[in-house]
Amino acid sequence: MTTTSTNSGRPKARTTGEGGTRRRGKGSPALASERREHLVKLAAELFAEKGFQATTVRNIAEEAGILSGSLYHHFDSKESIVDEILSGFFQEIMSAYRGVLDQGLDPRETIAGLVRIAFGTLEPHRAAITVMQNDWNYLKGMERFAYLTKSEDEVEKMWVDTIKDGQKEGLFRDDIDPKLTYRMIRDTVWVAVRWFKPGGRLNAKGLAEHYLKVMFDGINTH
Repeated sequence: MTTTSTNSGRPKARTTGEGGTRRRGKGSPALASERREHLVKLAAELFAEKGFQATTVRNIAEEAGILSGSLYHHFDSKESIVDEILSGFFQEIMSAYRGVLDQGLDPRETIAGLVRIAFGTLEPHRAAITVMQNDWNYLKGMERFAYLTKSEDEVEKMWVDTIKDGQKEGLFRDDIDPKLTYRMIRDTVWVAVRWFKPGGRLNAKGLAEHYLKVMFDGINTH
């Protein structure tokens, strides 16, 4: 399935003023980086709310309280902004998925781990997931976003191979199609971004556990 903190954690550059007082320079790289991260966060919220194609550079600039021209000091286009959002999402979720696979768990526990990671992306990567749902076909037609298809194929292989392993070990039914099963799981998780509300009755972790209960045990009594 195809899930970046606004605080980079990097040391802030400082300059020395009168009396040995240290303060950050007005045009320091750290300040520029903070401003860039702030713009990405604002743009992400607009993309999630309005859709990537419907959001203009002017919309982003107005939300940030700056002129459109000032935005180009940080990004050459809105495509560059969404590229940063999506690449960060894929890097994070694929790393997390590999971490689960590397644990050497049985297929059922591995699938459960992947599901928990996927649901855990709903809040921090809401914009990326929404853009993936709404603008996938538009973006994948651009050369700069060729990595989207490649990354999605790699993620799909992780899930499908795990489901196949579970079938071989007798943990999963052998009459289900692994690829179709993965895509149904993926779409069920991603569509939740449309109605999942942080701070509601269930958090992302609770939502994942409920989903696993239904997926593995069904709704029939036993």
